[in-house]
Amino acid sequence: MAEPVDDRAAPGVTDELSPATHDFLKALASPTRQRIMRLFAEGAQLSVGEVAERARISQSTASEQLTLLRRGGVVTSWREGKTVYYRGDREGTGRALSDLQAYLRYCC
Repeated sequence: MAEPVDDRAAPGVTDELSPATHDFLKALASPTRQRIMRLFAEGAQLSVGEVAERARISQSTASEQLTLLRRGGVVTSWREGKTVYYRGDREGTGRALSDLQAYLRYCC
């Protein structure tokens, strides 16, 4: 006879991902965004134009994709004059990975 399933979350563990982790997963879902993410390896800091050129996409597409990556906590940005620069966001990525790991431990 099977044992009853206890579907209550352990203390401090949620049975749902945070909205920020949903945004993180959405950021990872696109091959274009994955290609852009690799541009930020080893601490690279790039402008929207540089991302567009290196990823071989239009500047407007680069800007849209970077917005989704920033919302997902994968990159962070800052402005110098009229130029916006981006770099990988290790803290944001770490938070999302911790949330995802806790969720997966709970559900699986």
